[in-house]
Amino acid sequence: MRSLLKECMFWVVVTSFVLVTKNGYSQYEPQVPCFFIFGDSLVDNGNNNGLITLARANYRPYGIDFPLVANGRFTNGRTFVDVLAQLLGFRNNIPPHARTRGPAILRGLNFASGAAGIRDETGNNLGDHITMNQQVSNFKDVVQQMGRYYRGDTNAVGTHLSKCIFYSGMGSNDYLNNYFMRDFYNTGSQFTPQAYANALIHDYTNQLTALYNLGARKVIVTGVGQVGCIPYQLARYNGNNSRCNEDINNAIILFNSGLRKLVDRFNKGNLQGSKFVYLDSYKATNDLILNAKSYGFEVVDKGCCGVGRNNGQVTCLPLQQSCRDRSKYIFWDAFHPTETANIVTARLTYSSRSYTYPINIQQLASL
Repeated sequence: MRSLLKECMFWVVVTSFVLVTKNGYSQYEPQVPCFFIFGDSLVDNGNNNGLITLARANYRPYGIDFPLVANGRFTNGRTFVDVLAQLLGFRNNIPPHARTRGPAILRGLNFASGAAGIRDETGNNLGDHITMNQQVSNFKDVVQQMGRYYRGDTNAVGTHLSKCIFYSGMGSNDYLNNYFMRDFYNTGSQFTPQAYANALIHDYTNQLTALYNLGARKVIVTGVGQVGCIPYQLARYNGNNSRCNEDINNAIILFNSGLRKLVDRFNKGNLQGSKFVYLDSYKATNDLILNAKSYGFEVVDKGCCGVGRNNGQVTCLPLQQSCRDRSKYIFWDAFHPTETANIVTARLTYSSRSYTYPINIQQLASL
């Protein structure tokens, strides 16, 4: 583990000085022609800006370390997929679907939406959002639009998409803003944790299969991280045996186990010609917290920006003063990691197999 930690820190520095130029762009050609992103607030880059919702981040201090301040990212700088796109060689960040038209769609789009989940009702407590089913539908529309750039040749569109990387990170809100929010939702009384995980995997199977039918062949699916250990939960939890809410963590483990098995089924021939990679976010976040000092982090249980206990009662308020040294914090606010934490996890999952199965992201891109 120590050697892996040292290697990670070395490559974080290399990423900053070699892959990224003074303009913030990679000096290499992309390893894949396009990158499509589906998910929630962990990777949303502005799709919620125009929606009537509490799940918005287009105000200071969000984006304080990003060239375009208050751009809609739920962190101080780059998200995990922003860093991953740079590692894949993209000169520019993948643009949000809500604000992108024209030939730019051929290079990839970000469909993610804060508060979104696998289940359609997930996140309704926060207002409008774009569910996973809607994100898939939006991608279907984009695939149809792509046809005009290939003179209606659907085979050519399929060939193009087969070379692209697809990322899907869903499930966190299905627990945070659904199953464990029992004053607003009844799923907690309708399902046991195992039955709920099974229901999520059933719906997710259909959604990922729909992406495959639309052309996705190289797909990263990420498990849910240690939600029971985020500042939002620590601010509310008073357990005696653990610093984290293990009821939530144990429920998430059931979902993650089902998701990894689903990746096996897809790779064993259920979706011919595809390659799925499971990204173990739970293990990655656990190791990040346990080995925080090795990565230069000093604060693991508080948000850099927030209100109340652990800065976890609510997210950043408009124009609120954040902590001064963001690089020392794992969490930016009550829910989301800092840019520095995103850089570390993206680097590890890109080139190491410690957190990816059955291959890493760099290997997936080369297929």
